[in-house]
Amino acid sequence: MTDLELEHQPVSIQTYQVLDKNINLMYPAVIHLTPVAVQHEMNTTIVNAVNKQLHDQGYHENPMTEITAYYELKTNERRVLSLSLINYAFSGGAHGLTIQKSLTFSTATGKSYTLQELFKPGSDYVTVLSAMVAAEIKRRDIPLLVEFKGIRPDQDFYIADKSLVIYFQLYELAAYVYGFLYFPISIYALQNIIAEDGPLGKMMY
Repeated sequence: MTDLELEHQPVSIQTYQVLDKNINLMYPAVIHLTPVAVQHEMNTTIVNAVNKQLHDQGYHENPMTEITAYYELKTNERRVLSLSLINYAFSGGAHGLTIQKSLTFSTATGKSYTLQELFKPGSDYVTVLSAMVAAEIKRRDIPLLVEFKGIRPDQDFYIADKSLVIYFQLYELAAYVYGFLYFPISIYALQNIIAEDGPLGKMMY
């Protein structure tokens, strides 16, 4: 296998399940990756994020809380792994609450990237992305709960194919009925500000 083919190889993912009273949880783990330290770093980050979701949903505090959790792979190529961890909790009332956490890794180093780290240092990525999201909110005529003043510097995101997908949690912008609001942005529309050695740069070429 050539170096170029190796570069495009996906990493192997195994699904683990936790099935217990009031909990049905599936989460991913990277397997068969060398060096092992890189694999360990990614898997530790994933498990910590899964545990934080359980904490945020009040699972340990309220014994009546029922949890259903799973994951979605968004990108697994070119030494980029991007995935979403989705956690639904029900503890009574009209409906439960779903939260989502996405992680984007370099499978070469195990590093987990923040939104800021996808872009060149000093680039005004917040203003650029906010303008694109604002235009899309207007185009889709989404009724907002609060005025949209821009994305957070650490706004939730994942990478899917040739797109950076910016998203908002339930109630963050719109009513529950609208669910998660997703805003896919072509990486080519961002090519002037993306860090070429980061995950978006890897997906461009």
